[in-house]
Amino acid sequence: MNSLSTSPVRSVVSLPVIVASLGYFVDVYDLLLFNIVRVPSLKDLGLSDEEISVIGSHIYNWQQAGLLIGGFLWGILGDKMGRRSVLFGSILTYSLANVACGFTSNVEVYSILRFIAGFGLAGELGAGITLIAEILPKELRGYGASVVASVGLAGAIAAFFAVKLTDWRTAYFIGGGMGLILLALRVNVLESIIFDLSIKKRKTNKVQWWTIFTNPSRLVRYIRCMGIGLPTYMVIGIYATFGNEFAKALGIQEEVQAGTCVLYTYMGIVTGDFFSGFLSQWLRSRKQAILWMMLMTLGGTIWLIHGGIQTASTLYVCYAWLGFSIGYIAMFLTTTAEQFGTNLRATVTTSIANNVRATVLITLPLFQFLKPEWGVLKSGATVGGICFLLALMSLWKMEETYGKDLDYEES
Repeated sequence: MNSLSTSPVRSVVSLPVIVASLGYFVDVYDLLLFNIVRVPSLKDLGLSDEEISVIGSHIYNWQQAGLLIGGFLWGILGDKMGRRSVLFGSILTYSLANVACGFTSNVEVYSILRFIAGFGLAGELGAGITLIAEILPKELRGYGASVVASVGLAGAIAAFFAVKLTDWRTAYFIGGGMGLILLALRVNVLESIIFDLSIKKRKTNKVQWWTIFTNPSRLVRYIRCMGIGLPTYMVIGIYATFGNEFAKALGIQEEVQAGTCVLYTYMGIVTGDFFSGFLSQWLRSRKQAILWMMLMTLGGTIWLIHGGIQTASTLYVCYAWLGFSIGYIAMFLTTTAEQFGTNLRATVTTSIANNVRATVLITLPLFQFLKPEWGVLKSGATVGGICFLLALMSLWKMEETYGKDLDYEES
């Protein structure tokens, strides 16, 4: 028996995988950090409780705007200049923005810095997944996604403890410092050979990024790749973030903190993302692995809303299960990278990574709109039902990409 089959994880722990994993770690740390320090940081800047609610949402929207814009711009740069250039530029941008956030004393400057941080963060996960998808042997991509996701999502847990053990300014300094250290580690990361070979062919095969939306075949593939990710950030952005409201609606008498619900969800995601990569390798199918994870998420949703949960401890277990079952985030992005040719791969993967995150800007207002009349549970079930329906429809006729050769271009 060869070493590849006996030690698949050891085979994928190369420098690019380590760098992508740590990059995702810092990415998740920083994205979640503002949600955690929003109240204490704005209170420290002298805002009232009412102002914190309004201005906090305003700053969050600036961060999301940075993610959306950066998702496309970093992706385009990745397809024109290389995946490595994005890994350098993105981490430098958000690391410096994080350090600056630790010094801020002005709400307007805070908003701009969170926009810059979001813009920088937008390039991290998509470029990392694209690079390792092209570098690793096709038989090992699923394992690579598992390593990246499990290490990366531990950044959420680190963010909670950083804030718990320090103050909000120090937590920002830690995030920025980690990014700058990682920047130094990336000096020895090599560019994808597939990308280098592709560049030599570009003179005769120029395909512009906007053809993703003007070419029907590419547009359908793009929408499907976004669709399969819908349940992931619906669970994070609604079910977990408003866990205290779900607890009250379920009649749980104990105090339930929304932050604790999010923490248990992310703990589940770390293990789930590690598991899903192995599942896809065992099934030899990306589609089947994602389908099983979706069905487990659906089961967790039914348990949350209709399962008769009566205690806080049972609720936290439910959130850990939901986190585990949506742990196919890196897997659906690996599938996305495998759906498109080298000349559009980074643009698609990087933009979809951030577009799926931003779907909360649609699902959350819908949840809030329905809640006054329908209540928390029925509103959550309705939004969840829509997301699951769209996700299953997207997966239905999606191309199976397990073991697919990625050395090709869109023409």
